Amino acid sequence: MAIAVSTFGTQDDKRVDQFCLVSDTGVSVDLIGYGVAVRDWRVPVAGGERTVVLGFDTLDAYVEHSPHFGALAGRVANRIKGAAFDLNGMTYRLPANAGDLQLHGGAEGLGRQVWTGQADEANNAVRFTHFSPDGAMGYPGNVNFSATYSLKGNVLRLELAATTDTATPISLVQHQYFNLGTTDTVLDHTIAVNSSAYTELGADLAPTGAILPSRGTIYDLRRARTMRDAAGQPVDYDMGLVLDTGRKLTDPIATVVGPDQALTLKLWSDRPGVQVYNGVWTDIPVPGLGGRSYKKHAGFCLEDQAFADAVHNPHFPHVIYSPERPYSHWCEIEIA
Repeated sequence: MAIAVSTFGTQDDKRVDQFCLVSDTGVSVDLIGYGVAVRDWRVPVAGGERTVVLGFDTLDAYVEHSPHFGALAGRVANRIKGAAFDLNGMTYRLPANAGDLQLHGGAEGLGRQVWTGQADEANNAVRFTHFSPDGAMGYPGNVNFSATYSLKGNVLRLELAATTDTATPISLVQHQYFNLGTTDTVLDHTIAVNSSAYTELGADLAPTGAILPSRGTIYDLRRARTMRDAAGQPVDYDMGLVLDTGRKLTDPIATVVGPDQALTLKLWSDRPGVQVYNGVWTDIPVPGLGGRSYKKHAGFCLEDQAFADAVHNPHFPHVIYSPERPYSHWCEIEIA
């Protein structure tokens, strides 16, 4: 099936292309070159189709208001404490954009860059590439990034890769905001995650370095639960969960069922962790897709990734890559 390509706008004197993937099951996904964002994702349901992600109808809204809706975050996703790190005897200072932390690679991270896209009709895929020069947002190394989205049936697969000319931290993440239902919040979705522990956070929301068992806490999602407490009040999630070691990569790391049970999301990944976030800070002042309003708890994210602030916690899985050790990462998301 032909991949429709159109121009979504212009940013930094660069054309932002939009690509529409359509599968044989009737799923359609719109991808834009700005941040490699999944702009829209429509899935057939009884009586029609349903948009299952949060996004915008214009490029200006992404540039001015997007909290990484659908985008890739990096060079290093999540938080880096003190907006600095040491590597090979050098201290690298990064522009802070969340208090004294750097979040998602900084204010001009990969999710804010225009990537070049190339349609691959033979595989119903789009391959995006971006060159990040030495010193970009404070990071060392010239890095060539690629991100390939492919759609088969109800499964969207993302393959990420990067090569660098010197040692540098890299940890990318897909930052989709999902809502499988028809209401303004995701609190009545049921969620289960294959995790028995979490990375403890300090007051600055960066990990303390401790990995704690989740049993008996709100972060114990081994059994499916809604995002409400026993009294029906909202539960705020913005926590890095540690995926169980020894798990089979063929088993989903997370399963979420919409409140009307019309749609179920399953996520697979090769990463050691997943950030569970349910839009605690979401408050968008402009309309979203189809004129929708996006306020607190409007969407949930399942950000499969390395642990936050791994550059300061050597006992966390490594995030340092080099010419001899290129970066790769894959995930698959099924919504049916």
